[in-house]
Amino acid sequence: INIVLNGREYLQTQSTVGKYGGELINSTIGEGPKTFNPFNSKDSTSSSMAGLMYDGLFSTSPKDGSIVPRLAKSYETKDGMTYIVRLRKGAKWSDGEPITADDVVFTWNNIILAGYGNTSLRDAVMIDGKLPKVYKIDNYTVKFVISKPFAPFARLMSAQIAPKHIFEPVVKQGKKYFDSFYSTNTPPELFVTSGPFRLKEYLAAQRVVFVRNPDYYMIDKQKQKLPYLNKVVYLIVGDLNNEILKFEAHETDVISLRGSNVAPYKLKEAKSDYKIYNLGPDTGTMFVVINLNKRKNKEGKYYVQPEKQFWFADKNFRTAVDWALDRKNMVQNIANGLAQPLFTAESLNSIFLNKSIKGHERNLAKARQLLAQSGFKLGQNKKLYDKFNNRVEFDLYTNAGNTEREAIGVMVKQDLEDLGMRVNYKPIEFNTLVNKMITTLDWDMIIMGLTGSPLEPHDGKNVWNSNGSLHIFNQRTEASYVDDRLDFEKELDEIFDKGALQTDFSNRKALYDRYQQIIYDENPIIYLYSPIRIVAIRKKFKNIYPSQLSGLIYNLEEIYEDKN
Repeated sequence: INIVLNGREYLQTQSTVGKYGGELINSTIGEGPKTFNPFNSKDSTSSSMAGLMYDGLFSTSPKDGSIVPRLAKSYETKDGMTYIVRLRKGAKWSDGEPITADDVVFTWNNIILAGYGNTSLRDAVMIDGKLPKVYKIDNYTVKFVISKPFAPFARLMSAQIAPKHIFEPVVKQGKKYFDSFYSTNTPPELFVTSGPFRLKEYLAAQRVVFVRNPDYYMIDKQKQKLPYLNKVVYLIVGDLNNEILKFEAHETDVISLRGSNVAPYKLKEAKSDYKIYNLGPDTGTMFVVINLNKRKNKEGKYYVQPEKQFWFADKNFRTAVDWALDRKNMVQNIANGLAQPLFTAESLNSIFLNKSIKGHERNLAKARQLLAQSGFKLGQNKKLYDKFNNRVEFDLYTNAGNTEREAIGVMVKQDLEDLGMRVNYKPIEFNTLVNKMITTLDWDMIIMGLTGSPLEPHDGKNVWNSNGSLHIFNQRTEASYVDDRLDFEKELDEIFDKGALQTDFSNRKALYDRYQQIIYDENPIIYLYSPIRIVAIRKKFKNIYPSQLSGLIYNLEEIYEDKN
C-alpha cells in the first residue's frame, strides 16, 4: 500500500509487525561476488548482493507474478507503446539526495541503452532494431516510448536505478572504466545506494556484510521504517559440504538442501531449531552446453579446435550425447529422487512450458546408431574415432565447489565414455569458468545452470538471440560480430522478436513452444534435471512467506528475528 507521511510517499508492508535488531547469516559457494555494480553483473551471486543495495522501479509479486511497485508507485499505458511511470516522492539515496526522474532517465539512456556493463537488458528491450525512448516529464514522472506493443516491456521496466550524481562522471570516462566501478575493491563507505541494506564489509573469500539502511522508503503497519534486521551476512563457504557444516554448527541460518541431505534434516526437524520448506521445482535449469563456435580470436587462433568443430556442429553427434545421458540415474543418485528429468529450455513451473515434449530414457544403441550415421566408429579398445580417424576427446568443465554439479560431471563423463569418447573432466573456480564461457570462449562442453523466469520467456532472449550476451553455445563478441548464424539460430531470432510483440497469450505460447522444440531437436544445450527446491531456515525468523516464484527470503526487509 502507498501511504504519505510528512510529505514522503512510503510503501507500507502488510506483514506482521516485527522487532528491530538481529542478523540473518546466509552462505554462498564459490569465491563470492565478482562486482557490486548492478549494471555490470553477469552472475547470480553478484546480482543478488547488488539487489540488496539497489532497487528498481518495480518488482514481481511472489504470489502471482504480477508487477508491484518499488521506487515507482505506479505506471499506466493506454496503447501499449507509451508508459507513464510515477515515482515515489521522498525516496532517497543513502547520501540523502532525492531519487528523481533524472536518475531514471540517466540510468536508461546513459547506461542501459548506451550499452554499458551487462547488455542483456538492452538486448531484451530492442524491438526491430529500435530502442525505447525515455523522457523526463517532471521531477517524479518519466515517459517510456516503444515502437510497437511489446508484451514483456512493463516487467522489463523493473531494472535497478543508478544515482545520476555518482554514475554520470563514471560513464563519461568510458566503458572500460565503468566496468571497474564499484568493484569488490571499492571501500564500502563510497557506495551510494537505494536498497534496504548497505555494504558494510567485504573480506575476499570470507564474508560479505550488509547493514540496515535507516532511511529506506518501506514502513510497516505501525509506520515504523523497515528493514527490521540490523545485518545480513553472506559467508563465502567454498563448496556445498562446507555450507552444510556451517549450518550444522549454527554459523548460518538458512540453507538449500539437496539430494541425500534432505532426509536426515527432515527426521530431525520436529526437535530442531529450523523449519523446512518445499518450494517446488527449481525456477532455473541445469544443462550441458556444447560450444558451436567456429570463429577465431584476435590472434587468429580458433576458439575450438577444428576437429572438435566438426563433431560439435554435427547434429547426430549432439543428439547422441543427449541419448547417452542417464537422467534417471542422476535424479536418483545425485538428487536422491527429489528432482525430475528435464528436456526443455523452460523450467517445469513455467507457464510457457511445452508439455508435448516428453523426453526419453537413456538409449546407448540409439546414440551409437546416430554416431555411425555421421561416420564415427569404434576402434581398438572401444575408443571412438571420427571419419578422419581423429580420437574423439574433449574437455568438460563445471564450477568447483558445487558438489551437485561436480557429481553430475562424473556421471556425464562416464555416460559419454560408454560411447567410446574420452572426456577430460575439469572442475574449475566459478569466476574463471564464467570468464572462459563468455569472454575467452576457449572451452568444449560445460555443465552449468541459469536462473529463469517462469512468467516471461523473453527474459532469456540474451541466451537465445544470436548476438545475445549469454548466447553461450555460439557466443559472438560485439567487437568482431559476424553473421554466420545457423538456420536454427535464425529461427530462434525470429521467434523471440515475434513473441515479444504478441499480446495474446495463446499466440505467444505457440511461438515459445516452437523455440523449446528447436532446442530439444538441435541440442546445442542439453537439459538434465530439475531439482525440487527445499530450504531450511531457523525458526526464530518470522515473516517467512515461501513462494514458488521468489524463494524463501526474497523479502529481507520484512523478516525479523524473534528469539522468544
